[in-house]
Amino acid sequence: MTSRTFTRLSNLIHLFLMLSLVFSGNILQRVTSLGINYGQVGNNLPSPDKVINLLRSLRITKTRIYDTNPQILTSFANSNIEIIVTIENQVLPMLQDPQQALQWVNSHIKPYVPATRITGIMVGNELFTDDDSSLIGYMVPAIINIHKALVQLGLDRYIQVSSPSSLAVLGESYPPSAGSFKPEVSSVMQQLLAFLEATKSPFWINAYPYFAYKDNPKEIPIDYVLFNRNIGMTDPNTRLHYDNMMYAQVDAVAFAAAKLGYRNIEVRVAETGWPSKGDAGEIGASPMNAATYNRNLMMRQFAGEGTPARRNERLDVYIFALFNEDMKPGPTSEKNYGIFRPDGSLAYNLGFSTMSTTTANSETVTYSSSATKAKRNLEYWTFLILAMIQVVMSRLF
Repeated sequence: MTSRTFTRLSNLIHLFLMLSLVFSGNILQRVTSLGINYGQVGNNLPSPDKVINLLRSLRITKTRIYDTNPQILTSFANSNIEIIVTIENQVLPMLQDPQQALQWVNSHIKPYVPATRITGIMVGNELFTDDDSSLIGYMVPAIINIHKALVQLGLDRYIQVSSPSSLAVLGESYPPSAGSFKPEVSSVMQQLLAFLEATKSPFWINAYPYFAYKDNPKEIPIDYVLFNRNIGMTDPNTRLHYDNMMYAQVDAVAFAAAKLGYRNIEVRVAETGWPSKGDAGEIGASPMNAATYNRNLMMRQFAGEGTPARRNERLDVYIFALFNEDMKPGPTSEKNYGIFRPDGSLAYNLGFSTMSTTTANSETVTYSSSATKAKRNLEYWTFLILAMIQVVMSRLF
């Protein structure tokens, strides 16, 4: 038996195992690597109680917010939905003082746990960009002080501390094996990675293939960035094959960390998504592309995939975002990353029906009849089965 034949046979066995999980009803409990970002930069968003129902309709049990909104943290109590909170960038200078960090945790975290399942604290967001590097020096001291405060309060066993970086921290990213950090951030990244290794916490990145495609649509195949079937690319150094850009971006970060001596740091995706609308110059921003990107990404998550460099490690991904946010600054695309509109309706067809409906002006959630729910359940399971078959068959041939 050739190695290729053995690989195909292993993949077929994997397919049948996944189908058995679907029919046994256990697959939902096993899809634990998919979350979604819950932004609030809008003046017409539904209440947190309705948001919980929307998350359940997507079968998603993980979310992230960009602050520590008391109303959200209170509403999510006893919901069994895991939530990652964020310390706003402007707060970081204050957290250089360990006592201020302890006070922050005492007032923003401790009152809500354990009823609210806070599992992570993001210290800032994209503290290094090409345009601004003034805050990155505050990152590691703030992370260390927040972690020490959690230890002091006995909360470090439940809550990880990290900080999401944009891909601007990379000096090289292609091919993935050439991944390396920019010289101006290497020292800070070394300190961050040392902390993450010591605390067994992940390195989070914000990965947006959309930006790469928008800036260079003539050279980058649209199918490669949308997770569609395509010829992909092979890393000439590792011979690893990549059929989508996001996995290549994740592995580039892993290789960059390895070059600094940290080969076992888990890389997770804090944000990825695709806008359903954009300005005239924002090539590729459309409902069809947004639906394709997020649907294909969900298929990969349902199939439990890892990246080519870490194929046996399921990749944790948080989709951006739950809602379109009409008050976000910047181009039109920034306001249109949501899977949902503010009234709770889907912004585009993801290929399956949600199990609940809600409106921004209603205080109740209206559920479908039993017959309709049964039909939608059948649609959902059919979607899962076809999704996993498609992913595995693409691996076979």
